[in-house]
Amino acid sequence: MPDISFTAIDFETANYKGFSICQIGLVRVENGAVVKTINQLICPPGNYYNPKFIDIHGITPEDTADAPTFYDVWGHIKKYIEDEVLVAHNASFDCSCLKQVLAYYDLAEVKYQKQCTYRIYKKGLAKICAEQQIELNHHDALSDAMACAELYKRHLMK
Repeated sequence: MPDISFTAIDFETANYKGFSICQIGLVRVENGAVVKTINQLICPPGNYYNPKFIDIHGITPEDTADAPTFYDVWGHIKKYIEDEVLVAHNASFDCSCLKQVLAYYDLAEVKYQKQCTYRIYKKGLAKICAEQQIELNHHDALSDAMACAELYKRHLMK
């Protein structure tokens, strides 16, 4: 069996700005087992939400008014991302958000190896989870990251 160690991540955003992360879902997998999950609401800059985004994920300014900023939580999640295999469904979106939010807070970029389950499966997350019978509460960042982690593990074990 290959070494199945990676971090799956998903960001929900408050508006069209990539740095407007309002929820982080992170799943750390080591030797094929989930060893850490993080489900963190984030106060986006200005706590500004576009109503269209609230309709998608259900997170509101009231939910994040007292939440930490990305700057505040970066020190806790950086070790799961830096120099790791980082997996996301539509990784170009999540990695772009990460790059933008690090730049917004003037934090140094980190290196990681990007993997994308959308590119592997070539289907939307909800559709592939239904087909693979993987539980999903779509647009909840932790649920999306958990589903992505399970999809990536299945891909590695083929």
